[in-house]
Amino acid sequence: MTETVVPSVPVAQPTREPGRLWHTFCDMNTVRKGPEFTVARAEGVWLWDEAGDRYLDGTASLWYCNVGHGRPEIAEAVHRQMLTLDAYTVYGDFANAPAVRLSERLAAHAPVSDPRVILTCGGGESIDTAAKLARRYHAVSGAPDKVHLISRTGGYHGLNGFGTSVIGMERFRTGFGPLVEDVSVVPHDSAAALEAEILRVGPGRVAAFFAEPVIGAGGVYAPPQGYFAEVSRICQRYGVLFIVDSVICGFARLGDWFGIERFGARPDMIVFAKGVSSGYLPLGGVVVSGRVAEPFWYQDDHPFLHGTTYAGHPTACAAAMANLDILEREDLFTVSLEVERQLDGALRSLADHPLVSQVRSGTGVMAAVELTEEALAERGITTAEVFAEARMRGVILRAVPTALLISPPLIITWEQIDHLVSTLAGALDAVAARH
Repeated sequence: MTETVVPSVPVAQPTREPGRLWHTFCDMNTVRKGPEFTVARAEGVWLWDEAGDRYLDGTASLWYCNVGHGRPEIAEAVHRQMLTLDAYTVYGDFANAPAVRLSERLAAHAPVSDPRVILTCGGGESIDTAAKLARRYHAVSGAPDKVHLISRTGGYHGLNGFGTSVIGMERFRTGFGPLVEDVSVVPHDSAAALEAEILRVGPGRVAAFFAEPVIGAGGVYAPPQGYFAEVSRICQRYGVLFIVDSVICGFARLGDWFGIERFGARPDMIVFAKGVSSGYLPLGGVVVSGRVAEPFWYQDDHPFLHGTTYAGHPTACAAAMANLDILEREDLFTVSLEVERQLDGALRSLADHPLVSQVRSGTGVMAAVELTEEALAERGITTAEVFAEARMRGVILRAVPTALLISPPLIITWEQIDHLVSTLAGALDAVAARH
């Protein structure tokens, strides 16, 4: 369905002052000086604020609303499930039908040998689950010293305990005191660096390697040709578990179920969240290979004493099943590849802008527009300033220290992509003129 696109003109900003809500991932001393930007409703790729002004959701919130906002099928599935079984634990031998069905469905599509599925409430919980399981697997397999975890520069793995410790961005690790020990970070684009680090630490001490198929929040970096094939060989050679973090890249954002299929690798575990429910309800999990599951499933006295209260939540699982129905029925796996091509082509027009040093796009429906060092360091321009200008003009993007990130819902049309890119161009022009 084609929608009329609003022109790129400034829109009114909300004026409600901040109340008691402590916003996440921010400097509240800045936010409290307000006003807050309050999202009132959403439909498709569009958001509306309290004043009734419309914005294109160029980030699918936080990379997750793959099927778009306001899908009645998901709301109806949630309503039906709540009237049947709203919530119940899957601790011990308890189960519920939606959790069982979702696990079977995910396992059927996962590029993992003989998969099992652990359900959680989101990506950060799933990373911690995978990290603890990796260490515990080695311990019960007779190698208790294999506890070291390796990740990549730019890698984002949530901000729970293990996630904060293995994250590949130093700014998120500092100021919290001691974190999880026995972790290290290697360059994101070098399989040789991974092997060198395994040898430095000692293969008898390395438990697992974490990697996103395409680095997302760290700046949208696709892997070099053949990178994951070589990484898989290295991990197998040294008995290191290969854990793929597909929280951002899964459920058609890269054209496949988990994103890593695009690079031909079969990991030991896959961490997922976000697009599994398109964010309609919090849900995540870990797909675990049969080899890793074996000592816990088929040997005595090896319980995995880990879990969360809302894991396997039947209503969240019902939302995910309805979301996956939409992905398959509308073939968003194929559609996303065309959207990827269109977004890449449109963004290339920004490559010659005087404020832009690089456009990274073309692998998935995700992109980064990097600002020049001269703009950032010498002219005092910030990505936050460009973000604010774009939002004033009706497009929501994501600002990281040196780039603007783009990851719209997969249902975005060509006209809406053109609107997004032309609005960003106008925002860049306006900021450049002020400096």
